[in-house]
Amino acid sequence: MLTHVVLMRFKDPADAPEAHRRLEQLAPLVGEMRSMTLGLDVLDTPVSYHLSMITSHAGPDELAAYQRHPEHVLVAAWLRPRLADRAVVDSVEEEPRKGAGHR
Repeated sequence: MLTHVVLMRFKDPADAPEAHRRLEQLAPLVGEMRSMTLGLDVLDTPVSYHLSMITSHAGPDELAAYQRHPEHVLVAAWLRPRLADRAVVDSVEEEPRKGAGHR
């Protein structure tokens, strides 16, 4: 399973709730997304991002299909000009390692 994490900082923090709403509406429309978790920042520290999004996908091809999906393209077109910064991490969960001493 591929986990796609996006942190978003907006030029105007007041755009974060609307972005949350638009992304939330996107989730049921895109079959290439297995799950979505959204979070709005509540502490507003100097290092805070305003919105987090975590999605899961079967693999890189499914993530790419999600990113090309027409509904995602529309939301992204609304988001991009409003973003001051964005950070992304794409990771694959590794198999649990057997602990030392287990035989």
